[in-house]
Amino acid sequence: MPCALVTGAARPNSLAAAIVPRLRDDGWDVATSDLTGTDYDVDLSTPHGPTDLLDAVTRDRGPVGALVLSHAHDVETGVLDTTAESFDAHVAVNARASLLLIAGFARQVPDGGGAVVALTSDATTGNLPYGASKGALDRIVISAARELGPLGISANVLNPGPVDTGWMDDQLREGLLPHQPLGRLGEPRDVAGVVAFLLSPEGRWISGQLLHADGGFSARY
Repeated sequence: MPCALVTGAARPNSLAAAIVPRLRDDGWDVATSDLTGTDYDVDLSTPHGPTDLLDAVTRDRGPVGALVLSHAHDVETGVLDTTAESFDAHVAVNARASLLLIAGFARQVPDGGGAVVALTSDATTGNLPYGASKGALDRIVISAARELGPLGISANVLNPGPVDTGWMDDQLREGLLPHQPLGRLGEPRDVAGVVAFLLSPEGRWISGQLLHADGGFSARY
């Protein structure tokens, strides 16, 4: 199997931390990236960071056949306290870097194509720059599915809903639990399984979708 690149993979209890071993179990040669502590340390907020990352991975590991975008910049602010600098920083990492990574991925995709999965969020109120930049990410990935489909590339956005990766306190957990039809909060391994399927030959017929894989959490809206 060709290489799978997973971004945002440094934090030990993150979604990416569950995705990486699951993909390795499926036979992928997995390369990881983040600011520090991964196979490839890179600052994706810079215009050249995404290109430098893909150049390094393809040089060392060969063509990349799967791209999992799990990186994110997140500083919680709202309409009245979001600065221009903060908004630009969110867009640079969450949207622009993702666009450049997808474009670079498409330019080197191996024969037979590949797959892109990007992790997104419904966060908006009180978390405006993060939510707005994730909204831009959604559009970028769906556009990629249409434009890059002729290259054999599938592209999907995955919204996992509230997953406890260490950021929840007991009060929040208790408040969310009644809204989960399956009776439990999501875990990183739940997300990892869905990502693995979307990257598989069987899953790649799904493309151009914003998927909610959240145990039914979003069905309440």
